[in-house]
Amino acid sequence: MNKEFDDIAPLSDDEVRQAIQDILVDPGFQHAVRYIMPDIDWEGFSAAMSSYNTKHDFQFDMIYNTVWMLARKSTTLLKGECWDNIDGSVEHLFISNHRDIVLDAGFLNILRCEQNLDTTEIAIGDNLLIHSWIEKLVRLNKSFIVRRGLGVREQLTASKHMSDYIHYCITTKGESVWLAQREGRAKDSNDRTQISLLKMLALSPEKTPFIDSIRELNIIPIAISYEYDPCDYLKAKEFQLKRDNPEFKKSQRDDLLNMEMGILGQKGNVIFRFGTCINAEIDKITEPDKRVQVEIIANIIDKEIHRNYEIFAGNYIAHDLLHNEQRFADKYTSEDVDKFKNYLHKQIEKIDIENKDIDYLWSKLLEMYSNILKNHLIARA
Repeated sequence: MNKEFDDIAPLSDDEVRQAIQDILVDPGFQHAVRYIMPDIDWEGFSAAMSSYNTKHDFQFDMIYNTVWMLARKSTTLLKGECWDNIDGSVEHLFISNHRDIVLDAGFLNILRCEQNLDTTEIAIGDNLLIHSWIEKLVRLNKSFIVRRGLGVREQLTASKHMSDYIHYCITTKGESVWLAQREGRAKDSNDRTQISLLKMLALSPEKTPFIDSIRELNIIPIAISYEYDPCDYLKAKEFQLKRDNPEFKKSQRDDLLNMEMGILGQKGNVIFRFGTCINAEIDKITEPDKRVQVEIIANIIDKEIHRNYEIFAGNYIAHDLLHNEQRFADKYTSEDVDKFKNYLHKQIEKIDIENKDIDYLWSKLLEMYSNILKNHLIARA
């Protein structure tokens, strides 16, 4: 392991046992575990945790079983598709749309385990590492840390460091990596790859042309499709709060509530669909201007994600309700409409704010579900 990256990289295997002991005695971790699994036998759980000596064993046993337990409780179906798009002879940078803070990578990795593939390393923002046990746990789970909220000069240094690490993982360490396509989730589900993300990825290797640096990562976009987003009402709530007060900022408590709902809330069917490696499309780029190259590659990733969405009845219904038309009436039944409307009404009922604007919240929820279909149709045209 290259010691240069110790400050952000996952734990090494010789750090695993001590990290587990530190986590187990932390009251915050105990509370979180008992909240998610109220009937847990803590003594048996602690003994199982203490038995792991490597990140691999910890992930393929404890994390695998825990995430599948959460999947069975919160999804009707969880599956991955288009596995043949992964070239097993090289490592890949997987870039996906961002649906859930915790489970985007969690679901991806248990699905990879099902295919006898190794787990990916996971990028996680340090804004989510609210307690020390969380940082230890995610680094035990092969996460590396994205430093945020820095000054301009410090941010550039941190971005170069992370870029170096991602390239090191793929070309030298032999680890594939997962990244969300943007910092934070797209509140309206209009998923777009952040230009700054691609610029960060191209900071390494130093003085390498942008195109060559991106090609080296063997990027495969992944489309993550949720039938129901358990955080949709929290996003709608945030839209109104920001509309009514442009200075509104989410609190740490808001972040924790989003994490809790994302993990435990009902999602219906969840599909992870792998796109094709973008290197063949990169090789077609003849534009010499780097600024334009970045935009072209962002569009390639976006199109690959958008065209691979799974479209559910709710997406068609949301579009027709939002635009007051029957364009997709053949894609759903009257029972589907009643079920979806009832779902949205129940989500809006959960929103607890003063001057609650029902019509506005309703339209925002419809936008979230219809934007997925809109982008899918454009990508498939």
